[in-house]
Amino acid sequence: MKLQDLEIIVTAPPAPGWGGRYWILVKLTTDDGITGWGECYAAAVGPEAMRAVIEDVFGRHMQGENPENIELMFRRAYSAGFTQRPDPTVIGAFSGLEIACWDILGKARGRPVWALMGGRMNERVRAYTYLYPLPHHDLRGFFTSPEMNAESAADYVARGYTALKFDPAGPYTIRGGHMPAQSDISLSVAFCRAIREAVGDRADLLFGTHGQFTTAGAIRLGRAIAPYDPLWYEEPVPPDNIAQMAEVAAATGVPVATGERLCTKAEFAPVLRQGAASILQPALGRAGGLWETRKIAAMAEVYNAQIAPHLYAGPVEWAANIQLAASIPNILMAETIETPFHDALIKGGLRVEDGFVTPPDEPGLGIEVDEALARAHPYKGNGLHLEMQEAPCDYKNGNAFLGGAPPEG
Repeated sequence: MKLQDLEIIVTAPPAPGWGGRYWILVKLTTDDGITGWGECYAAAVGPEAMRAVIEDVFGRHMQGENPENIELMFRRAYSAGFTQRPDPTVIGAFSGLEIACWDILGKARGRPVWALMGGRMNERVRAYTYLYPLPHHDLRGFFTSPEMNAESAADYVARGYTALKFDPAGPYTIRGGHMPAQSDISLSVAFCRAIREAVGDRADLLFGTHGQFTTAGAIRLGRAIAPYDPLWYEEPVPPDNIAQMAEVAAATGVPVATGERLCTKAEFAPVLRQGAASILQPALGRAGGLWETRKIAAMAEVYNAQIAPHLYAGPVEWAANIQLAASIPNILMAETIETPFHDALIKGGLRVEDGFVTPPDEPGLGIEVDEALARAHPYKGNGLHLEMQEAPCDYKNGNAFLGGAPPEG
């Protein structure tokens, strides 16, 4: 069995675009006709440039190879270009291709991927979700409204969710860490208060920031929200500031989570060694794929840390997350995105039921991709999957984040 053909589909979810502006799906076919699906989460370059990278990584390091040889192909992608270091674009390309290899291997053996990675440790996986607007909510007003978010939180808890994420604290800016505006701190406290009052002890609060604060600013904000006992404080400083992240964790007493922008075990290991985070959030379509993330999870075990796979992408990466989560002992929870398009693209192959996902028993990733639907929604824009703004924090008029990737134009 050899890897033979590659197809790449860049599909755009309908507005409002929960999961990003586009998803990069890869389809591999072997010389004996077995197909496997993966998803690449790397987004530092546009989708057409990324298409070229994926084609190069496949043709250079994987085509003609036995899909069983995951470790060999990873080492080629990681080292062959005289690099031997994490490269989120190259490894992001490899990650999606690697996920597709596991889908092929599971189908070839008639077993789910979790059965090939140590067996099923967990019968079901706890799910968490961002707080998204309910149908009657104003989309642009939602992300600065504690009241709307509290209403959404109560709705998700009624559906069985036990963990909810939100991130009201100001702009996502290219300028590196900034000091939060006092108004953003006050708004964050109002969010935590309103949501905690709405859900009580029925759900954990997950506070996101996406690496936008200075160390001092992150400590100020973290101390302000600490009385509401969030389960985590996500990426409070830029992701490469590991020592500073550890300082924030020590100063606030709120568990720190990080990892969606990290790539391979080489970048996760220092986070654990320096005590910067107790919850790791690898994105399997960027971190190196299933096998590399399995290694990251094993490292985390040694440090008594837990794994909460990140998802701001399509349902193929979600399927890979669930396969990993089924097989590791230190899973905390897995991010989910429930939209009709996510569901239709994998023909209902994964569902959140009463706040949990049951890992499928079907071979491979356990999903069937609706290829026609994916091709019928091509991405035609110019934006990246997610983008940060150039404008700095506004200390006078307040800041509004529109959530995810708002429609272009």
